[in-house]
Amino acid sequence: MILTTTCKIENREISQYLGLVFGESVNGINVIKDIGAGFRNFVGGRSKGYEDEMMQARNDCIDEMVRRAENMGADAIVGIAFDFQSLGQAGSMILLNVSGTAVKLK
Repeated sequence: MILTTTCKIENREISQYLGLVFGESVNGINVIKDIGAGFRNFVGGRSKGYEDEMMQARNDCIDEMVRRAENMGADAIVGIAFDFQSLGQAGSMILLNVSGTAVKLK
């Protein structure tokens, strides 16, 4: 499965647009990671706990979107876009939505 944020694939022709596909994930941040992130916020630096959560959420969403595109008979997904939001009290949950257009290639 070819995945791209662009609207076309170089040296390939899109023969059919199959429709929109999505992947969604809502992940909670546990107390330990939240404490670590709060400390990092105070002293500066990167929050490995939050970064790990974001990477896992992104991978889960991409996998889900690819499965849905495969079920449609797609060869590729073009125009992929990511949307992140924090939810819950004090942003204790992360919502990630990934979308794209499933296509058939010649």
